[in-house]
Amino acid sequence: MTGTFVTPVAGGVRVTVRLTPKASRDRVEQLVADADGAVMLKATVTAVPEDGKANAALLKLLSKEWKVPRSTMEIVLGAADRRKVLFISGDPADLAARLDQWMAKRS
Repeated sequence: MTGTFVTPVAGGVRVTVRLTPKASRDRVEQLVADADGAVMLKATVTAVPEDGKANAALLKLLSKEWKVPRSTMEIVLGAADRRKVLFISGDPADLAARLDQWMAKRS
């Protein structure tokens, strides 16, 4: 699989995630490709997909995992879908490098 789940944009980075709610535990798994070949990070949370609970759990999980303030993260696409696009505000080059390093340690 080629590509990355992180895209630098003005003011930060966009991150694509495939979220599975109602899982047995909260965790970040691995990179996966969807049907059209887009690469995304697979994550699971125990929260149910009601009233934004699963989205809030995802942001909390990723904030802790990546050591990024929760206040700098938001879901910009897919709030009611399994496939989500998150925006993390900050220096795009720094954030992209940090997330790529984080992913390299997991491989």
